[in-house]
Amino acid sequence: MGVFALELAGGSSPAIAALPQAQAGRLAELLARDLSKLVPGANALELSFAAAHFDPAEVLRPGWPLHRRLDELRQRAPGQGQGPRLIAFGADGEGKVPLPFAAEAGLQGGQMRVLPFLLSGAPEAVRALREDFEEVLLDRGMAGADTALLAQEGFGAQIEHARYLTAHDLAAIMAMQYQNQGLQRLWPIIETALLDPGGEDWLDQPPEPLLRYAGGEVQIALLDPAAWRQRHADHVPDDDPARLERAYEYFQARQRQIAAVLEAHGIPVTFAYCSGNEEARKTLES
Repeated sequence: MGVFALELAGGSSPAIAALPQAQAGRLAELLARDLSKLVPGANALELSFAAAHFDPAEVLRPGWPLHRRLDELRQRAPGQGQGPRLIAFGADGEGKVPLPFAAEAGLQGGQMRVLPFLLSGAPEAVRALREDFEEVLLDRGMAGADTALLAQEGFGAQIEHARYLTAHDLAAIMAMQYQNQGLQRLWPIIETALLDPGGEDWLDQPPEPLLRYAGGEVQIALLDPAAWRQRHADHVPDDDPARLERAYEYFQARQRQIAAVLEAHGIPVTFAYCSGNEEARKTLES
């Protein structure tokens, strides 16, 4: 699983959501050429490519839905058993983006847009090259100049860098971005959802909100002002009512921010009212 990552000039966004089919096929050919140069032997694998761009969070979702959909369509495409295929999916004849590859409008505006691709083949061939891709792409995975130019012209985008990443590379980059945004304590929850979706994890580090990931979803403890003051006693201001009110409003905004980030990654979120600090963990466990 990998992505063709487009790093956009500040404040710009692509004008086109998905390339027409002929252009999508041409871009897929250039991707296949670049990947074969970066990792010799990659041309022995089949390349499936969606010529539509997404926010990274849409790729980094439990079950890897975009790559899974690519694999489903690959298995239904003609030509199986006739050697490695190059399969590209773009906009239809009317310029509309097929539903599986229609990006969410609410996740536009970031400086990175990613186009998913999938390399597949015999298990032994995939295993032999997987480590090579993990070692090479993050450090040296820049796209060819003509590949970047075609993407820039086709999507109507101002692209500063175009590069290839494995799905794990993309996750590592997002973890660093979240750290820069002060969300580093949330990343282990997202990582658990990605790598161990049936597992369990907690965020229990005041002054952050209390939350639990289990059963494929997150529950966030909804604390009233008294329970909040009790739980976050070491992090709240003095007894000045105005300052307390502002701090509590900030805490509520933080809860909403965390919920929005989790939902962008396709992780369902519910809020569980907790009558007091002592009962908060028990409520989320029940």
